[in-house]
Amino acid sequence: MPGWRDGGTPAPRPAKPRPRDDSSADVAVQFPPPRSTSRAIHRSSSRASHRSTSHAIHRFTSRVRECALIRCWTEGGGGRDRKSVILFLAARPVTAPPVRPVARRRPRRFRLFAPYRQIFAAPGARAFTAANLLARLPMGMLSVSAVLMISGSRGSYALAGAVTATGLAATALVGPWTARMVDRYGQARIAVPATVLAVLGSLSLLLCVRFGAPDWALFASYAATATTPNTGGMSRARWAHLFRDDPAARHTANSFEQAADELCFMLGPVLATLLCTAVAPEAGTAVAAFLLLSGVLLFAAQRRTEPPAAGRPASRADEVRSPLRRRGIPPLLGTFLCTGAIFGSMEVVTLAYADGLGMRSTAGGLLALQAAGSCTAGLLYGLLRPAARSGRRFLVCVGAMAVLMLLPLLAASTGRPGALAAALLCAGMATAPTMVTGMGLVQSRTPAAQLNEGMTLAVTALLGGIAAGSAAGGWVVDHVAGAGVAYVVPAVAAGLAVLLALPTAGTSPSSGTTSATGDQEWD
Repeated sequence: MPGWRDGGTPAPRPAKPRPRDDSSADVAVQFPPPRSTSRAIHRSSSRASHRSTSHAIHRFTSRVRECALIRCWTEGGGGRDRKSVILFLAARPVTAPPVRPVARRRPRRFRLFAPYRQIFAAPGARAFTAANLLARLPMGMLSVSAVLMISGSRGSYALAGAVTATGLAATALVGPWTARMVDRYGQARIAVPATVLAVLGSLSLLLCVRFGAPDWALFASYAATATTPNTGGMSRARWAHLFRDDPAARHTANSFEQAADELCFMLGPVLATLLCTAVAPEAGTAVAAFLLLSGVLLFAAQRRTEPPAAGRPASRADEVRSPLRRRGIPPLLGTFLCTGAIFGSMEVVTLAYADGLGMRSTAGGLLALQAAGSCTAGLLYGLLRPAARSGRRFLVCVGAMAVLMLLPLLAASTGRPGALAAALLCAGMATAPTMVTGMGLVQSRTPAAQLNEGMTLAVTALLGGIAAGSAAGGWVVDHVAGAGVAYVVPAVAAGLAVLLALPTAGTSPSSGTTSATGDQEWD
C-alpha cells in the first residue's frame, strides 16, 4: 500500500517546510513572548522592584533568554535547532546576580565616643570651642611667664612670687564682678574690653621689667590683669544654653571642658618655659597676651551660640541675690577651696621632692602625669550617664579623691621616682570627675541670669585654694619634714574636702528656683 513500508509499518510523513527569516539568527526568538511568560516576567520584575537597578535588569534578561529557549525547543523540529539550543546554552554567560550592598557599620571603638560627636554636631559648637581653647591656653602661661621674666631680670624669686600673688588676689576680687557684668550685658560686650585691659596690663609688666621700672610698678601692672574674663566659664555657659533640655549632653560637655582645662594647664607652663628660656625672657608674656586677645576676639565673634544677656534689673526689688547666699553653693565653694589646696600643695611638694633627689628637670614630667590622668579620666567620665542624684555622686567622687591622694604619700616613702609617677597618674584620675560633678551642681543651683558669676566664684575658690596650698606645702617642706612626708598636706586637704562635701549630698536650691540649665528644682 502506498505510504506503508515493507513489513506493514506506516512511513512517516515528510515535514512541512517552515518559512525562515534570513535576517534572524540560528535561534528564532518570538517577540513579544507568550502571555504566560509575560506574566512571569511582570511578577519577577515586581518582586525585584525593591532591589537595585542592576539586579532587576539581570533578572529580566535571564527570563527573556529562557523564553527564547522554550520557544525554540517546542516549535523546532530539526536537529539544527537542537544544535542551536546547545550552542546557545554554551554561549550563555555564567554570572552570579549582583549582590545588594551592605551598609558598613561603624566600629565599636568609634561608637564609644558618640556622646562627644553629638555635642559637637550642634551648630556653632566647634567654632566657639576652638576659639575658646585658643583663649584658654594663656591661663597656664601668664603666671609662669611672669615668674621667669621677673626672676630672670631682677634675680629674686621672692619678688616674682609676691607680684603673682598680688595678681591672684586682685583676680579673686575683680573676677566675680566681671562675670556679673558678662551675665547682665552679654559675653561680647564685656569680655572684649575686659581682655583689652588685661592685655595692656601684661604688656605694661613686660615694659616695666624690660626697662627697669621700680618694683611698685610691677605690682600695679600685674594687678591690672585681674580683669581677664573667665573663658572656661563662658564656654560652659554656652554649652548650658545649647543643651538646656538635655542633661546627658550637658554632662558630656562639662567633662570635655574639664579635660580642656587640664590640657591647657598641662601645655601652658611647658610652652611658657620654652619661650622664656629659648627665645627671650619676655617672649612668654608677649605670646600669652597675643593668644589671649586673639582667642577672645574669635570667641566673641561667634554670636549665634552666645547666651542671651539677662539685662539690668528694673528696680532694686527685682535684683537677684548673689549666688553666695543661695542654699547649697557655700559647701560647694568650700570643697573647691580644698581641691585647689590639693593642686597647689601637690605642685610645690612634687617640685621639692624631685629637687631633693637631684632630678629637678623631671618635676615637670611628674606633674604632667597628674594632669594627663585627670584629662583622661575627664573624657571617660563624660561617656557615663549623668546621675539622678548629683549630690551623692559628688560626695562619692570627693571620697575617691581623698583615698587616691594617699597614694603619693605611700609612693614617696619608697624613694623611687617610678612609684611616685604611677601614684600621681592614679591620683589625678579622681580630680576631673570631682570637678565635673561639682561644676554641674553649680550650674543646677545657680539661676541662668547669674551662671557666669556662679562659675567664676567656683574658679575663684580654686585659685584661693591653690595659693593657700602652695604656701602650706612650702612651709611643711622647709620647717616640718622633708618633701616625702610633705605629701600629707594634699591628703589632709582631700579629707577636709570630704567633710565640706557632706551637706551637698542632700541639698537643693530654694523652692521654685529655676536653674541655669532650665530645670525646676525643689527642696
